[in-house]
Amino acid sequence: MKTIVGLTGEIGAGKDVFCKYIQKTCSMPLFCLKFSDSLSEVLKIFFNEISREDQQWLGIKLRERFGNDILAKAMKRKIDNINEGLIVLNGIRYMEEFNMVKELGGSIVYITADPKIRWQRLQTREEKKDDNASYEKFLELSKAATETLISEIGKQADYKIDNSGSLDDTYKQIDIILNKN
Repeated sequence: MKTIVGLTGEIGAGKDVFCKYIQKTCSMPLFCLKFSDSLSEVLKIFFNEISREDQQWLGIKLRERFGNDILAKAMKRKIDNINEGLIVLNGIRYMEEFNMVKELGGSIVYITADPKIRWQRLQTREEKKDDNASYEKFLELSKAATETLISEIGKQADYKIDNSGSLDDTYKQIDIILNKN
């Protein structure tokens, strides 16, 4: 049996925190997949370091050429190859991705936090080469076309996590959600 949980949230809200926490606590087979993984794989062919800005650009270009559901289709192909376990899909940014998760019987979790807190967390993350951008650049990246639907998708989510507090507070919220699924 597959259990699917889709994550949406603004840049630096804590989607990766959710994944790392359940990797430590989950007793069933677990698959944490990012919608941006395919974008990163392509960019790594050309560059040693990947920026969020480059991922956003590539995602927009792919959607313009192949439709807004292109990343949802790629993710669905990955999911089809998994027979059982908990599948966490990190980074829902478009309604087509939201709809795909719902059509597969999955739940959606919206993770959010205050913008200043999200920016401060990115300063130490070093996942992407532009994680240590200025607050102004962070706000600019947060307004990119790939980010604009997140709050609307969040309003339709099954669950909401406010990740403005401590990690323990966030972990408690995650536990409550996972115990319902």
